[in-house]
Amino acid sequence: MVYSGMGPDYRVLVKAARKRAVSYELLYGEEIPTVQLVMRIAEVMQEYTQSGGVRPFGVSLLVAGYDRDRTTGAKVPVIFQCDPSGAYFAWKATALGKNHLNSRAFLEKRYPKDQNEGLELEDAIHTAILTLKESFDGQMDQNNIEIGVVEETGFRRLLPAEIKDYLDTI
Repeated sequence: MVYSGMGPDYRVLVKAARKRAVSYELLYGEEIPTVQLVMRIAEVMQEYTQSGGVRPFGVSLLVAGYDRDRTTGAKVPVIFQCDPSGAYFAWKATALGKNHLNSRAFLEKRYPKDQNEGLELEDAIHTAILTLKESFDGQMDQNNIEIGVVEETGFRRLLPAEIKDYLDTI
């Protein structure tokens, strides 16, 4: 889960998401599906939008994970965006934060049009770096960007040396 907006609001939502995930795992004996976690976070955000005496959350979220496909049963990568209003959307690729509209347009051009076709991990990382370069102020190097990869086994952050190798190939 990553965010754009107010850090303290993000921490409140992460805490709530962790509680929901643990409670689900204790009840059902398996990890919470990403879509259900996003729905629960969106409910909290929407509740604050309509409640009197509290302010809405000043944060947008991107939540990535692996869920079972409804038709094949295979685990597939998913990514959701959750807005401060509590609305959430599924994406194949998206951007969040400063200049996100231009970044989304760039991603739309680069992402395969075929519904069943996705990007290989290497291509996805290269596309992410190129998207960042489109709106990055200053020189981009391994010390001022972070890249995370969501796999079936979990989340991992690329090491600065790995990021440098990707940057050198672009």
